[in-house]
Amino acid sequence: MACEEVFLEKLRARGLRLTPQREMILSAMHEMKGLATAEAIYEEVQAISSAVDISTVYRTLDLLQELEIVASVDPGDGQHRYELLGIHGPHIHLICQSCGKVIGVELEDAQPLGEHLKTRYGFTADLDHLSIVGRCRECAQGAAAAAN
Repeated sequence: MACEEVFLEKLRARGLRLTPQREMILSAMHEMKGLATAEAIYEEVQAISSAVDISTVYRTLDLLQELEIVASVDPGDGQHRYELLGIHGPHIHLICQSCGKVIGVELEDAQPLGEHLKTRYGFTADLDHLSIVGRCRECAQGAAAAAN
């Protein structure tokens, strides 16, 4: 089922409707294919119509997150980035603290961690929203080379 159809079904289940503004924001996100700030999404929507303001973009992004159609990632620079889950499905994010690169990783790679947390602490982790900060391969290699 297409992302738009899922969004429409989830909106109707909550007694909401698919407004032209919501449709434009979702369409803009499809065009962007990947992580984007709210401001970048707003600029993409402005190319379609100037009738959508930045607060509508933020409210729609919040709604899309509630409906689990969009994920939000904070790479540590104070700018949340958003991505459609329909493109990749739920996954975790590895965020490079050196270059800011964000790498999507399949949930099954984090399942052993989730199982360990449950067994040891009785804690059920929501791995769909997990972000891990560290260094990407290139930055780690560059740091190692600089240390030698």
